[in-house]
Amino acid sequence: MNREIPIFFTIDDGYAPFLAVALNSAIKNSNPQRQYRAIVLHQGLNETNTTRLKALETENFKIELTPMKANFEALDDRMSNRLRCDYFTLTIYFRLFIPAMFPQYDKGIYIDSDVVLTDDIAKLYDTDIGDNFIGACNDLSIADTPPLVAYTENAIGVKKEEYINSGVLLMNLKKMRECDFEGHFLNLLNTYHFDSIAPDQDYINAMCNGKIYYLDECWDAMPNDAKPPLEHTSLIHYNLFSKPWCYDGIQYGEEFWKYAEDSGYIDEIKAYKADYSDDKKKADGDCLDLLVRRGIEISQKEVTFKNMHEKGVKIRL
Repeated sequence: MNREIPIFFTIDDGYAPFLAVALNSAIKNSNPQRQYRAIVLHQGLNETNTTRLKALETENFKIELTPMKANFEALDDRMSNRLRCDYFTLTIYFRLFIPAMFPQYDKGIYIDSDVVLTDDIAKLYDTDIGDNFIGACNDLSIADTPPLVAYTENAIGVKKEEYINSGVLLMNLKKMRECDFEGHFLNLLNTYHFDSIAPDQDYINAMCNGKIYYLDECWDAMPNDAKPPLEHTSLIHYNLFSKPWCYDGIQYGEEFWKYAEDSGYIDEIKAYKADYSDDKKKADGDCLDLLVRRGIEISQKEVTFKNMHEKGVKIRL
Protein backbone atom coordinates (compact mmCIF):
# COMPACT_ATOMS: atom_id res chain seq x y z
CA MET A 1 0.00 0.00 0.00
CA ASN A 2 1.88 3.06 -1.26
CA ARG A 3 -0.91 5.58 -1.57
CA GLU A 4 0.15 9.06 -0.52
CA ILE A 5 -1.45 10.15 2.74
CA PRO A 6 -2.67 13.78 2.59
CA ILE A 7 -2.73 15.64 5.90
CA PHE A 8 -4.26 19.13 5.87
CA PHE A 9 -3.33 22.02 8.17
CA THR A 10 -4.16 25.71 8.14
CA ILE A 11 -2.13 28.43 9.90
CA ASP A 12 -1.14 32.07 9.94
CA ASP A 13 2.40 33.38 10.45
CA GLY A 14 2.18 33.46 14.24
CA TYR A 15 1.37 29.76 14.48
CA ALA A 16 4.37 28.55 12.44
CA PRO A 17 6.38 27.46 15.54
CA PHE A 18 3.58 25.22 16.82
CA LEU A 19 2.92 23.75 13.39
CA ALA A 20 6.65 22.91 13.24
CA VAL A 21 6.27 20.85 16.43
CA ALA A 22 3.21 19.06 15.04
CA LEU A 23 5.02 18.29 11.77
CA ASN A 24 8.18 17.16 13.56
CA SER A 25 6.17 14.74 15.70
CA ALA A 26 4.31 13.37 12.67
CA ILE A 27 7.56 12.87 10.76
CA LYS A 28 9.31 11.20 13.71
CA ASN A 29 6.46 8.69 14.02
CA SER A 30 5.98 8.06 10.30
CA ASN A 31 6.58 4.73 8.59
CA PRO A 32 9.54 5.00 6.17
CA GLN A 33 7.73 2.61 3.84
CA ARG A 34 4.77 5.01 3.42
CA GLN A 35 4.43 8.34 1.61
CA TYR A 36 2.95 11.37 3.37
CA ARG A 37 2.14 14.89 2.22
CA ALA A 38 1.39 17.70 4.68
CA ILE A 39 -0.66 20.30 2.81
CA VAL A 40 -0.41 23.54 4.77
CA LEU A 41 -2.76 26.30 3.69
CA HIS A 42 -1.59 29.54 5.17
CA GLN A 43 -2.49 33.19 5.47
CA GLY A 44 0.52 35.46 5.08
CA LEU A 45 3.33 33.07 5.93
CA ASN A 46 6.61 34.95 5.53
CA GLU A 47 9.57 33.65 3.56
CA THR A 48 11.65 32.82 6.63
CA ASN A 49 8.93 30.64 8.15
CA THR A 50 8.28 29.02 4.78
CA THR A 51 11.95 28.04 4.51
CA ARG A 52 12.16 26.79 8.09
CA LEU A 53 9.03 24.65 7.83
CA LYS A 54 10.14 23.18 4.50
CA ALA A 55 13.46 22.25 6.14
CA LEU A 56 11.60 19.60 8.18
CA GLU A 57 10.69 17.73 4.98
CA THR A 58 12.05 14.19 4.51
CA GLU A 59 12.20 11.74 1.63
CA ASN A 60 8.86 10.16 2.51
CA PHE A 61 7.18 13.12 4.21
CA LYS A 62 6.64 16.09 1.91
CA ILE A 63 5.52 19.53 3.08
CA GLU A 64 3.50 21.65 0.67
CA LEU A 65 2.94 25.28 1.70
CA THR A 66 0.33 27.16 -0.30
CA PRO A 67 -1.62 30.41 0.21
CA MET A 68 -5.19 29.75 1.24
CA LYS A 69 -6.55 32.55 -0.93
CA ALA A 70 -5.16 30.99 -4.10
CA ASN A 71 -6.88 27.71 -3.28
CA PHE A 72 -10.20 29.41 -2.61
CA GLU A 73 -9.97 31.28 -5.92
CA ALA A 74 -9.28 28.00 -7.72
CA LEU A 75 -12.58 26.47 -6.63
CA ASP A 76 -14.70 25.48 -9.57
CA ASP A 77 -17.78 27.25 -10.93
CA ARG A 78 -20.28 25.00 -9.21
CA MET A 79 -19.31 26.73 -5.99
CA SER A 80 -18.17 30.23 -6.95
CA ASN A 81 -21.66 31.56 -7.67
CA ARG A 82 -22.67 30.77 -4.12
CA LEU A 83 -19.80 32.44 -2.28
CA ARG A 84 -21.84 35.25 -0.83
CA CYS A 85 -19.60 35.52 2.22
CA ASP A 86 -16.37 37.47 2.46
CA TYR A 87 -13.04 35.70 2.24
CA PHE A 88 -12.31 36.02 5.97
CA THR A 89 -15.62 34.39 6.90
CA LEU A 90 -14.92 31.45 4.61
CA THR A 91 -11.44 30.82 6.03
CA ILE A 92 -13.02 30.12 9.42
CA TYR A 93 -14.77 27.19 7.75
CA PHE A 94 -11.71 26.02 5.80
CA ARG A 95 -11.94 22.32 6.67
CA LEU A 96 -15.47 22.13 5.22
CA PHE A 97 -14.08 23.05 1.79
CA ILE A 98 -11.31 20.42 1.66
CA PRO A 99 -13.41 17.97 -0.44
CA ALA A 100 -14.07 20.62 -3.12
CA MET A 101 -10.59 22.16 -3.01
CA PHE A 102 -8.73 18.86 -3.40
CA PRO A 103 -10.66 16.67 -5.86
CA GLN A 104 -7.53 14.56 -6.47
CA TYR A 105 -7.98 12.89 -3.06
CA ASP A 106 -10.76 10.47 -2.08
CA LYS A 107 -9.67 10.35 1.54
CA GLY A 108 -7.69 12.70 3.76
CA ILE A 109 -6.94 13.86 7.28
CA TYR A 110 -7.45 17.33 8.72
CA ILE A 111 -5.62 18.24 11.93
CA ASP A 112 -5.43 21.42 13.98
CA SER A 113 -1.91 22.71 14.51
CA ASP A 114 -1.98 22.56 18.34
CA VAL A 115 -1.18 18.83 18.39
CA VAL A 116 1.63 16.32 18.63
CA LEU A 117 1.55 12.84 17.12
CA THR A 118 2.80 10.01 19.32
CA ASP A 119 1.98 7.30 16.77
CA ASP A 120 2.05 6.84 13.00
CA ILE A 121 -0.73 8.86 11.40
CA ALA A 122 -0.93 6.21 8.66
CA LYS A 123 -2.79 4.08 11.22
CA LEU A 124 -5.50 6.73 11.39
CA TYR A 125 -5.60 7.01 7.59
CA ASP A 126 -5.98 3.22 7.26
CA THR A 127 -9.04 3.16 9.53
CA ASP A 128 -12.10 1.96 7.65
CA ILE A 129 -14.94 4.39 8.38
CA GLY A 130 -17.34 2.65 6.00
CA ASP A 131 -20.00 4.84 4.41
CA ASN A 132 -19.63 7.64 6.96
CA PHE A 133 -18.61 11.19 6.04
CA ILE A 134 -15.98 11.52 8.74
CA GLY A 135 -14.17 9.70 11.52
CA ALA A 136 -13.71 11.79 14.67
CA CYS A 137 -13.59 11.63 18.46
CA ASN A 138 -16.22 12.65 20.96
CA ASP A 139 -15.42 16.15 22.29
CA LEU A 140 -14.71 15.37 25.93
CA SER A 141 -13.88 19.01 26.72
CA ILE A 142 -17.54 19.83 26.05
CA ALA A 143 -18.89 16.77 27.87
CA ASP A 144 -17.39 17.93 31.20
CA THR A 145 -19.05 21.39 31.11
CA PRO A 146 -22.82 21.23 31.80
CA PRO A 147 -23.74 24.58 30.13
CA LEU A 148 -21.89 23.49 26.98
CA VAL A 149 -23.60 20.09 27.04
CA ALA A 150 -26.91 21.98 27.14
CA TYR A 151 -25.71 24.03 24.16
CA THR A 152 -24.83 20.99 22.02
CA GLU A 153 -28.16 19.33 22.81
CA ASN A 154 -30.44 22.40 22.64
CA ALA A 155 -28.79 24.49 19.92
CA ILE A 156 -27.01 21.93 17.71
CA GLY A 157 -29.46 19.10 18.42
CA VAL A 158 -26.71 16.55 19.05
CA LYS A 159 -26.37 14.37 22.17
CA LYS A 160 -23.21 14.98 24.18
CA GLU A 161 -21.90 11.46 23.51
CA GLU A 162 -22.35 12.06 19.75
CA TYR A 163 -20.87 15.59 19.56
CA ILE A 164 -17.40 15.45 18.03
CA ASN A 165 -14.31 17.62 18.12
CA SER A 166 -13.38 18.83 14.63
CA GLY A 167 -9.67 19.27 15.40
CA VAL A 168 -8.93 15.76 14.10
CA LEU A 169 -10.95 14.54 11.13
CA LEU A 170 -10.55 11.46 8.96
CA MET A 171 -12.52 12.58 5.90
CA ASN A 172 -14.32 10.51 3.28
CA LEU A 173 -13.70 13.20 0.65
CA LYS A 174 -15.24 11.23 -2.20
CA LYS A 175 -18.55 10.72 -0.40
CA MET A 176 -18.60 14.35 0.77
CA ARG A 177 -18.23 15.53 -2.85
CA GLU A 178 -20.94 13.14 -4.02
CA CYS A 179 -23.34 14.69 -1.50
CA ASP A 180 -22.36 18.28 -2.47
CA PHE A 181 -21.17 18.81 1.09
CA GLU A 182 -19.88 22.36 0.62
CA GLY A 183 -22.98 23.36 -1.39
CA HIS A 184 -25.26 22.23 1.43
CA PHE A 185 -23.08 24.06 3.95
CA LEU A 186 -23.11 27.31 1.92
CA ASN A 187 -26.88 27.11 1.54
CA LEU A 188 -27.31 26.80 5.31
CA LEU A 189 -24.76 29.54 6.00
CA ASN A 190 -26.26 32.00 3.52
CA THR A 191 -29.87 31.24 4.50
CA TYR A 192 -29.75 31.02 8.29
CA HIS A 193 -26.42 32.48 9.49
CA PHE A 194 -26.53 30.18 12.50
CA ASP A 195 -24.88 31.69 15.56
CA SER A 196 -22.48 29.24 17.18
CA ILE A 197 -19.58 29.05 19.61
CA ALA A 198 -17.49 26.70 17.46
CA PRO A 199 -18.49 27.64 13.91
CA ASP A 200 -16.94 24.90 11.73
CA GLN A 201 -17.30 22.26 14.44
CA ASP A 202 -20.98 22.99 15.01
CA TYR A 203 -21.81 22.86 11.29
CA ILE A 204 -19.94 19.55 10.96
CA ASN A 205 -21.83 18.09 13.92
CA ALA A 206 -25.22 19.33 12.70
CA MET A 207 -24.69 18.18 9.10
CA CYS A 208 -22.91 14.87 9.70
CA ASN A 209 -24.69 13.53 12.77
CA GLY A 210 -25.67 9.94 12.07
CA LYS A 211 -22.90 9.63 9.48
CA ILE A 212 -19.90 9.81 11.84
CA TYR A 213 -17.51 6.99 12.68
CA TYR A 214 -16.35 7.43 16.29
CA LEU A 215 -12.60 6.97 16.58
CA ASP A 216 -10.79 5.68 19.65
CA GLU A 217 -10.17 8.59 22.03
CA CYS A 218 -6.40 8.00 21.72
CA TRP A 219 -6.59 9.93 18.39
CA ASP A 220 -7.74 13.15 20.07
CA ALA A 221 -6.38 12.97 23.61
CA MET A 222 -6.98 16.31 25.33
CA PRO A 223 -5.46 17.51 28.59
CA ASN A 224 -8.09 17.28 31.32
CA ASP A 225 -7.21 17.79 34.96
CA ALA A 226 -10.46 16.10 36.01
CA LYS A 227 -9.33 12.79 34.50
CA PRO A 228 -6.16 10.70 34.60
CA PRO A 229 -4.09 10.75 31.39
CA LEU A 230 -4.74 8.00 28.87
CA GLU A 231 -2.37 5.05 29.13
CA HIS A 232 -1.90 5.12 25.37
CA THR A 233 -2.12 8.17 23.11
CA SER A 234 -1.73 8.40 19.34
CA LEU A 235 -2.41 12.13 18.96
CA ILE A 236 -2.45 14.74 21.73
CA HIS A 237 -4.58 17.81 21.10
CA TYR A 238 -3.82 20.84 23.29
CA ASN A 239 -7.34 22.16 22.85
CA LEU A 240 -8.73 25.54 23.97
CA PHE A 241 -6.36 26.97 26.63
CA SER A 242 -4.54 23.77 27.64
CA LYS A 243 -1.34 24.76 25.87
CA PRO A 244 2.08 23.87 27.32
CA TRP A 245 3.62 26.84 25.47
CA CYS A 246 1.44 29.10 27.65
CA TYR A 247 1.08 27.28 30.98
CA ASP A 248 3.06 25.02 33.32
CA GLY A 249 1.76 21.63 34.43
CA ILE A 250 -0.35 20.84 31.37
CA GLN A 251 -1.26 17.15 31.08
CA TYR A 252 0.83 15.48 28.33
CA GLY A 253 3.01 18.61 28.26
CA GLU A 254 6.26 16.62 28.26
CA GLU A 255 5.36 15.16 24.85
CA PHE A 256 5.09 18.65 23.39
CA TRP A 257 8.49 19.73 24.70
CA LYS A 258 10.08 16.51 23.44
CA TYR A 259 9.13 17.33 19.85
CA ALA A 260 9.65 21.09 20.27
CA GLU A 261 13.33 20.57 21.12
CA ASP A 262 14.45 19.84 17.55
CA SER A 263 11.57 21.51 15.69
CA GLY A 264 13.77 24.43 14.68
CA TYR A 265 11.69 26.81 16.83
CA ILE A 266 12.58 25.91 20.41
CA ASP A 267 14.00 29.35 21.23
CA GLU A 268 10.91 31.17 19.93
CA ILE A 269 8.58 28.81 21.77
CA LYS A 270 10.42 29.25 25.08
CA ALA A 271 10.39 33.03 24.59
CA TYR A 272 6.66 32.94 23.83
CA LYS A 273 6.00 31.06 27.08
CA ALA A 274 8.21 33.38 29.12
CA ASP A 275 6.26 36.32 27.72
CA TYR A 276 2.84 34.82 28.47
CA SER A 277 1.79 37.39 31.07
CA ASP A 278 -0.81 37.29 33.83
CA ASP A 279 -2.96 39.63 31.73
CA LYS A 280 -2.99 37.09 28.88
CA LYS A 281 -3.88 34.31 31.32
CA LYS A 282 -6.73 36.40 32.74
CA ALA A 283 -7.95 37.06 29.18
CA ASP A 284 -8.04 33.28 28.60
CA GLY A 285 -10.25 32.85 31.66
CA ASP A 286 -12.54 35.68 30.54
CA CYS A 287 -12.76 34.11 27.10
CA LEU A 288 -13.82 30.76 28.55
CA ASP A 289 -16.51 32.48 30.64
CA LEU A 290 -17.75 34.26 27.52
CA LEU A 291 -17.88 30.96 25.63
CA VAL A 292 -20.14 29.46 28.28
CA ARG A 293 -22.36 32.58 28.40
CA ARG A 294 -22.75 32.64 24.63
CA GLY A 295 -23.61 28.95 24.63
CA ILE A 296 -26.49 29.64 27.03
CA GLU A 297 -27.69 32.66 25.00
CA ILE A 298 -27.56 30.87 21.64
CA SER A 299 -29.54 27.91 23.01
CA GLN A 300 -32.44 30.29 23.67
CA LYS A 301 -32.54 31.79 20.18
CA GLU A 302 -35.30 31.02 17.72
CA VAL A 303 -32.96 30.18 14.82
CA THR A 304 -30.81 27.22 15.87
CA PHE A 305 -29.77 24.05 14.09
CA LYS A 306 -32.09 22.04 16.33
CA ASN A 307 -35.13 24.29 15.86
CA MET A 308 -34.76 24.42 12.09
CA HIS A 309 -34.29 20.64 11.95
CA GLU A 310 -37.48 20.14 13.98
CA LYS A 311 -39.33 22.49 11.58
CA GLY A 312 -38.41 20.23 8.69
CA VAL A 313 -35.43 22.13 7.26
CA LYS A 314 -32.85 19.72 5.85
CA ILE A 315 -29.83 20.15 8.13
CA ARG A 316 -28.37 16.64 8.18
CA LEU A 317 -26.99 15.07 5.05
